[in-house]
Amino acid sequence: MTTHVRFAPSPTGKLHVGNARTAILTWLFARKTKGHFLLRIDDTDVERSSEENTSLIQKDLTWLGMNWDSTFKQSDRMDHYTKALEKLKESGRAYACYETADELALKRKVQLNRGLPPVYDREALTLSAEQIAQYEKEGRKPHWRFKLVPGLITWNDHVRGPQQFDAKDISDPVLVREDGRVLYTLSSVVDDCECEITHILRGEDHVTNTATQIQLFEALGGKVPEFGHMPLISDKEGKGLSKRLGSMSIESLREEEGIEPLAILSFLAKLGTSDAIEVKPTLEHLIDEFDMDKISRATPKFDPDELLRLNGKLVKTLSYESVKPRLIQDGFGDIPEDFWNAIVSNLERVSDVEEWWHMARQEIAPVIEDKSFSDLAASLLPAEPWDINTWNQWVEEIKKVSDRKGKTLFMPLRQALTGKEHGPELKNLLPLIGREKALLRLQGAKA
Repeated sequence: MTTHVRFAPSPTGKLHVGNARTAILTWLFARKTKGHFLLRIDDTDVERSSEENTSLIQKDLTWLGMNWDSTFKQSDRMDHYTKALEKLKESGRAYACYETADELALKRKVQLNRGLPPVYDREALTLSAEQIAQYEKEGRKPHWRFKLVPGLITWNDHVRGPQQFDAKDISDPVLVREDGRVLYTLSSVVDDCECEITHILRGEDHVTNTATQIQLFEALGGKVPEFGHMPLISDKEGKGLSKRLGSMSIESLREEEGIEPLAILSFLAKLGTSDAIEVKPTLEHLIDEFDMDKISRATPKFDPDELLRLNGKLVKTLSYESVKPRLIQDGFGDIPEDFWNAIVSNLERVSDVEEWWHMARQEIAPVIEDKSFSDLAASLLPAEPWDINTWNQWVEEIKKVSDRKGKTLFMPLRQALTGKEHGPELKNLLPLIGREKALLRLQGAKA
């Protein structure tokens, strides 16, 4: 049997880290099992959905390296949902309800005040023809609910283990609103049935939905998929994601934070699993290592600093040839290979190269700790040409005529030459700065 899975984002916003994690794990499962990965755009919320967000979601997935085998929009399949609703009406599993939102809110309030669960009381099933006619005369339009069958609803969850719900403790879910809008509960199950989805990975906030949808699968004659419900991502303190982190989009990680796609993939693929979070050299490594049973029930903690650490480790492995097209695109096409190789060990992002290129080729304000020492160092600068050995030769000459060594010798030279306390090895950097700039900086001049 071929595995069929789907990632079903709603284009009401950008792809953020929570949804991206679901997409990544679903995609890895599909590729690990040599199955079919469907990208389904859940755009039945017409007012809030946009083509711009749809395009951006597709762009983000493509940038991450996650291809899909098929795709469609739910807005193009409304006739399928209408047909399914009619089938449920005919079988007596879908029924019309005429309560307003205020009336339903009052019912819930009364139930809660009495210590009862806020479960819909099915009053609509007791309405007489005269009452229905009166409501319709008033201009009320019905919303449609799915009638749950009494009994236990069970499944073996790939993440949470055995799950059990009693149907009497769950409200009959609304399938279609009074304005005719088809809701997720119906459209999702119809698509899953018709696309023969075999496995569904999603957040644990959908657990109750799953209980009702299992009965809906059965009522529509579909095969119930296997489910895995993952804990929702928290911040690094274990609290619910703040608005800032919760809305951290893949676009912002790419465009503003300079995070590499493989760093995001490695981080989110291992977050909340029993595997160590380490950057992987290729997507194939992540596919080979994927195991749904390794997803933990513990709340995964999203730490941006950890993601940046992973990104830095990845960037340090990037060859000049692999980044050259990006350097050209960003306006740094004149950066030579020897410069990249000299500074790459100090980069956390590819874009950080700009800072070091500016330091080597443009004017900076040197930091002079001790003018007499800087003047001494300047007087001992070797003649060009310079190479990787020049730094050590120069430092040895300085040692001979000064009482400095170790950090007290190296730090003033670094600050004078680069204006910084940390950075790439100066044996690599010095030839790239050149004698003219080095001399002027040691003398305290902007150069």
